Amino acid sequence: MTISAKGGRSAKRLIGAIAVVASLGISAVACSGGGDTSATGGDGTPQPGGTMTVLLDAGFAGGWNTGLDPATSNTTGSNLPQNSAIFGGLFTLEADDDGSNAHIQPNQAESYSWSEDQKTLTVKLRQGITFSDGTPFNAQAVLWNWIRGLNSGSSGLVQLDLDSSAGAPTNLSEDFMASLWAALPADVDKNAVNADLAAIRVVDDQTITMALNAPNGALVNGFPVANLNLIASPTAYAKLGADAFKLTPVGAGPFVITSDKMSDRLELKKNPTYFKSGLPYLDTLNFQSVAGDQVAYQTLQAGQGDAIEGLSSVTLIQQAQSNPDVGVLLTPPTSPYVVQLNTRTAPFNDIKAREAIYYATDFDAINQGLFKGQGEMSQSFMASGDLFANTKVDGYRTFDLDKAKALVKELGGLKVTLGTTDIVTARAVTTALQTQWQAAGIDVSIDAKPLGDVITTFISGQWESMLQTAGSWDPSVGIGVQVRFGSTSAFSGTPLPQGASSAADALAKKLTTPLDDLLVKAVSTTDTAARQQTYDEIAKYISDQAYGPFGMAFSPAQVVRKGVHAPGLTTKIPALSVNSGVLYDRAWVEGGK
Repeated sequence: MTISAKGGRSAKRLIGAIAVVASLGISAVACSGGGDTSATGGDGTPQPGGTMTVLLDAGFAGGWNTGLDPATSNTTGSNLPQNSAIFGGLFTLEADDDGSNAHIQPNQAESYSWSEDQKTLTVKLRQGITFSDGTPFNAQAVLWNWIRGLNSGSSGLVQLDLDSSAGAPTNLSEDFMASLWAALPADVDKNAVNADLAAIRVVDDQTITMALNAPNGALVNGFPVANLNLIASPTAYAKLGADAFKLTPVGAGPFVITSDKMSDRLELKKNPTYFKSGLPYLDTLNFQSVAGDQVAYQTLQAGQGDAIEGLSSVTLIQQAQSNPDVGVLLTPPTSPYVVQLNTRTAPFNDIKAREAIYYATDFDAINQGLFKGQGEMSQSFMASGDLFANTKVDGYRTFDLDKAKALVKELGGLKVTLGTTDIVTARAVTTALQTQWQAAGIDVSIDAKPLGDVITTFISGQWESMLQTAGSWDPSVGIGVQVRFGSTSAFSGTPLPQGASSAADALAKKLTTPLDDLLVKAVSTTDTAARQQTYDEIAKYISDQAYGPFGMAFSPAQVVRKGVHAPGLTTKIPALSVNSGVLYDRAWVEGGK
């Protein structure tokens, strides 16, 4: 089957898991229902020209300390705004204005298709696209990027079960291979690179294939949040070198970088060679990092910004909703809060300690107290905005202080460090959890860190519990269930397979846990009912094993000044990870700025 740019739909199959993206910030809060964008005004006819400045929370999307090179950034998933503007993407998630009919749409790709056995993905590229440096956007460039993305250490990489049985390719030139090796880490595993090259093949200038050992129904759904979606110019990399390239990467998206002050301000101008006629509308686009929601809203009100992506504070969202000068957009949530428990180390290698946390946690009270009851409660990694929404789990352990106290006493006490991303809403939730857990006799320390440090902590394995979010439009992509609970994910604390000493060892020996097997099963079919049944089984398994209590699902608000328009800012697109993706090539402002 071929899915074309004229009739995009969600994908077919793929393998393993998509460990796509980066981590998670815990931003917002949930407010269900739709938003009010009436303040944007105008007759809805896009107008060219003008400037837009987008305000991003420094604790999440506003941080890009490891740069914007898709192969080496460890914040690929949280930097979707910048990536969308610079690279555009092979695929995008699109939806009708009200958020319905969400689907994956070929963008720089013209179409994709699966082989009859559902194990080989073929991607055809649009004719005539060039990078903004004038070099061709072709299948070899995609191959160069995909191999770098799989072998350069980005947390946005995708775990692929590639079929390398076809052997080494014979159609790659010495110049191409020299360029590729020069762009890979000096200590890269060359055997792994050659195996990837055996599985990912250039067919012709516009066609590339990826061979898998098993089907995966979620792969293409995950492209918009994966580094494989972001294609950069190999020529620009060779010219700039690694350090300059991660600061000013060159893509084929709607905008090109004019200035990058890392994790502070990113300034872009219209790409005059963008492949979509008449787009982008804006002359310039800026991303400004700000220290939290309050500063963001004040900055917008002061006229120093045009849009806020991902406003979390319920109080500020309500203020914005009553402000006639701004528009507020809320979409159905996809990512519930979860307290991840690391089962690989004490104290949570004991299920009684994990059960104590379940019984001591009252997310309903937090939802009422902090979020004014506007959060959507869930007992799983799914919420109402998901493809496979189900928020109830049979046998789920709900708040019971007496049971929590009894378990803590039986354990002889319980001392816990609770980590989180250092942003306002997350700190408020962890403080509330600390109070609740202390009432059960649990000694709690909070460890709030910037996003990049949280990612480093996850990867080190040196953590006990983490307040994060888990979920995505497709549960198996982005920061979905695979990333949070797959045994070989860097962001998971579930047990390693029996006989494995590490995640790498498990992968090398092809060892899995029963939960891993369910996660694979969930993407091994395109049958919607079968996938739903498996995700329900996964939710039940996680609950039974007490791997982490779930809480409120939220949809961070998009807030714009009057006269600002963009898909994802003023029309609804489901959140692939935390914030809704914005299609900046179609962003416009009334009358310029």
